Amino acid sequence: MKKKILFTTFFICSFTIAFTQALSTNEAKTLLEKVDASTNFSGYDFTADYAIVQDVPGQGKSIMAAKIHRRDTISAYTILMTEPQKDKGKAYLQRDNTIWFFDPADKKFTSTSAKDSFQNTNVQQKDFAPQAFLNDYSIAEAKKEKLGSLDVVYFYLKAKTNQADYPIVKIWVSEDGLLRKKEEYSLSGQLLRSTAIPSYQKVRSNTIERFLPVAMLIVDNLRGKKIDGKMDYEKTQVSIKNVSFEKISDLVYTKQYLELAH
Repeated sequence: MKKKILFTTFFICSFTIAFTQALSTNEAKTLLEKVDASTNFSGYDFTADYAIVQDVPGQGKSIMAAKIHRRDTISAYTILMTEPQKDKGKAYLQRDNTIWFFDPADKKFTSTSAKDSFQNTNVQQKDFAPQAFLNDYSIAEAKKEKLGSLDVVYFYLKAKTNQADYPIVKIWVSEDGLLRKKEEYSLSGQLLRSTAIPSYQKVRSNTIERFLPVAMLIVDNLRGKKIDGKMDYEKTQVSIKNVSFEKISDLVYTKQYLELAH
């Protein structure tokens, strides 16, 4: 319950603006570069267990689990579904700009895209990969604000490449360079998705020390249902644990591995 309240507060609380101070261009770029670096693990393999809870208004919750392997040096990741039992063995493989989905039922691979839904949740394939804000977006605005009680820098970003996930993105970054909240918009300015990351965990593994989200809450602002006269949107909570940066076999990032793993 405590975690649920924490996430809810993060989304619905109004900003308490104690000050508004614009950042210089260099300051803004330096902090945004730090945000990107915090999500990139080049030089190491990243392995973790993800618990995924999908909440659909009026239908209840569904619980999933997956094992994630990433090698950012070659822009690759492998995702193996471990729960529920009916989905065990389903898997995803990204190599460069191609993402493959493997279904053990028919032993076939089908291509998917970074913005496609992961297992019909509010999570997208791109959420498992590193961020590239500085490369894909120009900074239209950057200023210091308060997000609840947290000192943050607010960024208004506009896409500058075709690789950008959305035309407009707003993010709130704490001074340590960690992403705390993200809102993704259409070109017309419609809010499409919101993500909150209220807390991080320090992970030490294989001589590397990094900060990773304890959990993320992703809200789909296009999918929801009115309940008692109030709009309730679909949401997915993703929890991360058992993190390792130990090197693993090259085989893990191949189609052959997915065929063997199930």
